[in-house]
Amino acid sequence: MKKRITIAGVVILALIIVICLASSIYIVAENEYACTTRFSKIISTTDKAGLHLKVPFLDSVKYFPKAMMLYDIKPSEVLTADKQNMTVDSYILWKISDPVLFYRTLGSLTVAEQRLDALTYNALKNTMGTLAQKDIINEETGAKRNEIYDQIADNVDALAKNYGIDVIDVKIKRFDLPEANEQAVYSRMISERNQMAEKFLADGEYESSLIRNNVDKQVNIIISNANAQAAALIAEGEQEYMRRLAQAYNTPEKQKFYEFVLALDALKKSLNGSDKTVILGPDSPLAQAIINPY
Repeated sequence: MKKRITIAGVVILALIIVICLASSIYIVAENEYACTTRFSKIISTTDKAGLHLKVPFLDSVKYFPKAMMLYDIKPSEVLTADKQNMTVDSYILWKISDPVLFYRTLGSLTVAEQRLDALTYNALKNTMGTLAQKDIINEETGAKRNEIYDQIADNVDALAKNYGIDVIDVKIKRFDLPEANEQAVYSRMISERNQMAEKFLADGEYESSLIRNNVDKQVNIIISNANAQAAALIAEGEQEYMRRLAQAYNTPEKQKFYEFVLALDALKKSLNGSDKTVILGPDSPLAQAIINPY
């Protein structure tokens, strides 16, 4: 009987030892923090992977992810500076940077996501409240919108640090217009495009008129210069012709001969028809040149 009691006591003691050993060991993975708590107070924190020891039955372990996490925020409505409603669909990238502060202020991932949701919504509401709707929805490059996103991310990150959280980025997936405002926005965008087109056409017509006027002016200048040069060349040629003519017929006999040749040319031109008869008076210069050539 005593032997049986002894064996039972040994078995029970062995079980107690196994249970104590099992409850005094915990495992930490590569991508997580482990916070050891005693009576709901953190007594130690580690992020080193492997086996670790704790006081059995008194200590418990809280695990928090160390990797970056994505939280998809539900679409929410914001009001722009020009009092236009817009629906914003966004997400946030975040991670736990201080597990002790995170546990003390939030305690769980669910509460953390709720707090990030509120912080992001407030940052979106405050930022969008300073912008007109046309500053958000337009055809410009995304550089200005990226500045808006960075400003929102900085604001959320500054507040989230109070909870041991680092906000990596806040991105807006899309802006949606309420159905009542869609047509007004489309009409405004069409009107703006039409105004831009009219401005481009007017500028083009103005530039075209300047070019045409300049070309017409240059053409007139070229023609005027060409006519002046042509007149100068003609006058110069006639002057040279008269000089050489005077030089060739510089005696009375040569002049008489020149007049005779001119008379023959005139007679020849007058006899180009079928009628070869010419009647000249005795006092006609042509008759005088033919009758008395010398």
